[in-house]
Amino acid sequence: MAENDTTGADFLLVGFLMSQKQGVIAFTIFLFIYTVTIMANILIIVLVRMDQSLHKPMYFFLSNFSFLEIWYITTIVPKMLADILSKRRLISHNGCITQLYFFFVFGAMENLLLGVMALDRFLAICYPLHYPIFMNDRTFVQLTGGCWVFSCVSLLLPAVSMYQLSFCGPLVIDHVFCDFSPLMKLSCKRNSLSEVSFTIISWIVILCCFFLIMMSYIFIIVTILRMSSTARRQNAFATCASHLMVVLIYYGSAMFIYIRPPGHESFPFDKVLFVFCVVATPLMNPIIYSLRNQEVKTAMKRMIARLKVLRSPV
Repeated sequence: MAENDTTGADFLLVGFLMSQKQGVIAFTIFLFIYTVTIMANILIIVLVRMDQSLHKPMYFFLSNFSFLEIWYITTIVPKMLADILSKRRLISHNGCITQLYFFFVFGAMENLLLGVMALDRFLAICYPLHYPIFMNDRTFVQLTGGCWVFSCVSLLLPAVSMYQLSFCGPLVIDHVFCDFSPLMKLSCKRNSLSEVSFTIISWIVILCCFFLIMMSYIFIIVTILRMSSTARRQNAFATCASHLMVVLIYYGSAMFIYIRPPGHESFPFDKVLFVFCVVATPLMNPIIYSLRNQEVKTAMKRMIARLKVLRSPV
């Protein structure tokens, strides 16, 4: 503990070191991506809500995933955009912990929801006759509600205990937001309850969900390969390909950042990977699901046709 306790003071977010011109360019790009991401995910939610053919568990989970992505990116990007053009990239102690809490609540929820979506595909493909019994209206609502409750409650312990931590030295966070590892480097006490509980929860949520997803897809692939009909195999692969692509993109970056052994941080590189994970991925998800899903594309065409009819003169 080399320096004075500065608990309660503002934190300085280093962000990306850029010239003013580069900052304007970065601001424009990130604002465009953020706007398109919000609009694309809202479109998915509206489609699922309005089109009767999409009133299925698979699309109920997809609309929840889109709703989650809106809040996931909103937790980080507006503050990041403000900091890009600001000379004082400060965030209060309470604001920092609050941002960290909600970011990881939505992150945990994303893991759990991807796992539930994999389970849904497993039941639909491996047990098609029993699927309506297993995945009825009550079941998929309870699964989604359970994911939200678990995410909010499980992150309370590390967040509340972090409010009570003392931070020493210059409160400079070498990141674009209040991430856990760079924040812990400023703590006067290492291996605190917050750090231990967060590490355990991260490993459990990420690895257990990833294991569930991989096991589900092993059984799915085996079942698909045993199908005698080529058309059925193609249809089954098509319904899973989008979800599997999102899973691989998300877990590839999330595992690298959050389940490495302690002492292997590389914050400058992590910032770049983080921007891809949090800013680019939520934009890619609705594109992947819409462009590779025939039912979504058909529903979108019907909605466009209805809008044309409404706008046409009587």
